[in-house]
Amino acid sequence: MSTKVKIMDVTLRDGMHAVSHKLTPDQMANLAAQIDQTGVDSIEFGHGNGLGGSSFQYGFAAARDIDYIKAVSSVVKNTKLGIIIIPGIGTRYELEAARKNGINIARFATQITEANIAEEHIKMAKDLGFETRAVLTCASVISVADTVYQAKLMESYGAEAVILCDGGGYMLPFQVRERIVAMKDALEISVGLHAHNNLQLAVANSIAAIEAGAVHIDTCLRGFGAGAGNCPTEVFAAVCNRMSINTGVDLYKAMDVAEKYLKPLMPRPMELDNDRIMLGYSGVYSSFLLFAQRAGDKYGVNPRDIIKEMGKRQCTEGQEDLCIKVAYDLAQERQQKGS
Repeated sequence: MSTKVKIMDVTLRDGMHAVSHKLTPDQMANLAAQIDQTGVDSIEFGHGNGLGGSSFQYGFAAARDIDYIKAVSSVVKNTKLGIIIIPGIGTRYELEAARKNGINIARFATQITEANIAEEHIKMAKDLGFETRAVLTCASVISVADTVYQAKLMESYGAEAVILCDGGGYMLPFQVRERIVAMKDALEISVGLHAHNNLQLAVANSIAAIEAGAVHIDTCLRGFGAGAGNCPTEVFAAVCNRMSINTGVDLYKAMDVAEKYLKPLMPRPMELDNDRIMLGYSGVYSSFLLFAQRAGDKYGVNPRDIIKEMGKRQCTEGQEDLCIKVAYDLAQERQQKGS
């Protein structure tokens, strides 16, 4: 393949979900300095829910956004730096602070049916000089035609790329392929994929996206991210090398950074257990995992039942607190059946 695939390493942003957003600025900077040497095109970092995400709703981070931004931007020398914002959470204040401190890429994530809420944010970021990209989450819940419609809205606002996000790890390769092909045919800008691994399809889906014309792929060292994690950088790079797909990633370096610098920070390996499989099976956003497990522990309910109910309700990122109510309702139903 002649076109170089641009890898955005999101270990230091999506991986924050796996540690309840508790990496310190020093830890993040130390790891960022190493990722900077792996050959990835860009590094996205910060609170798992983006700028402004540190809150009761999403979980408090170990530090302020600006502390992370200053720490990481001071050590990264070779790689573009990116942040992500969910409209309604991140504001102009955070955007301006990021730009003043050397951040190059601003990504704006909305539910795939709500691209219109990102218009002002994208235009604002372009005025500030960012490279702007749109992220459409929960990519499997609408038709291919509707996906193209939402992507074209993002393009019209000034987004320079549109990334489909399969945050629940629910999509199958053919679903990825048909959406990427349709977007590529309809858009003048580049497209990409952010895949999760709850059904162990993150690498396969990312390859399917590239074969369909995607240029941008998100990966994490060791897959470190929400749920069962993301497309693992090392595995993806190895597969791409075998397929003669140019990613620019130094495979040995990525392996060594993951082993020496990331592994000691991981509270648990990104293994595939029952709850994570259920996320993928039910199409539930991976950030729901810890919330469902905590709610299940509190009310004595199987987390899989909570996740299943979240899927039935088509809950999306930002509604994780509903796990408590669902767990309570399930516990009440069980008590009533037993009485």
